[in-house]
Amino acid sequence: MRTTASRRQIVGALMMLAIAPAAIKLALAAEDAVPLPPPAQDATTSDGYQTAVLAGGCFWGVQGVYQHTKGVIDAISGYAGGDAKTATYDQVSTGQTGHAEAVEIRFDPKQISYGKILQIFFSVVHDPTQLNRQGPDIGSQYRSEIFTTTDEQAKIANAYIAQLSAAKAFKAPIVTKLAPLTKFYRAEAYHQNYMAINPNQPYILFNDRPKVDNLKHLFAADYRDKPVLVRDTKMSN
Repeated sequence: MRTTASRRQIVGALMMLAIAPAAIKLALAAEDAVPLPPPAQDATTSDGYQTAVLAGGCFWGVQGVYQHTKGVIDAISGYAGGDAKTATYDQVSTGQTGHAEAVEIRFDPKQISYGKILQIFFSVVHDPTQLNRQGPDIGSQYRSEIFTTTDEQAKIANAYIAQLSAAKAFKAPIVTKLAPLTKFYRAEAYHQNYMAINPNQPYILFNDRPKVDNLKHLFAADYRDKPVLVRDTKMSN
């Protein structure tokens, strides 16, 4: 892996050394999720697939959660918020391109609503009160942002943030940004299905696997054990 990916691996390795194997389950259990009410305003059911684009830290974990979510057809890691010429991992990792690591989620609205996708996003995918970071990852490329693809999505997302803020659902203010999606750029092949391919990689084990466990616990009806994978990416290291 390159630059930031290597740093993630180093962080994970240090975590593994710091915590004895017998304490790993306890460490994973310490990863908190926030039970949240569903959005009061949600999309109506419609025919055909729809697309949501979300940024909430390292895209390995965001992709992994939605690959385990029923109703999701595809979850693809990539970049949003910047230009085509800088939509590469090496450049985005500098934090200077305007991009965020993001995931394009194609879903069936007859099985899962846009509001439910947002509820999972705020509850188990990431901490929306962290500004330009998530966990050990720091930089604007790890920011919390919702890239809306329709006016309806913008209304629902704005209303849900207002709902959660009014309810003081979090101990600190929500810093999640909203912006219309201009273009989504697919990430390099080695980033796709990363959690599924590398379930025991230390970074995944400590930072991302607990998110999937929290999905299973808090959203049992929406959880599926077998992840839906990016189909044209080989399952190999």
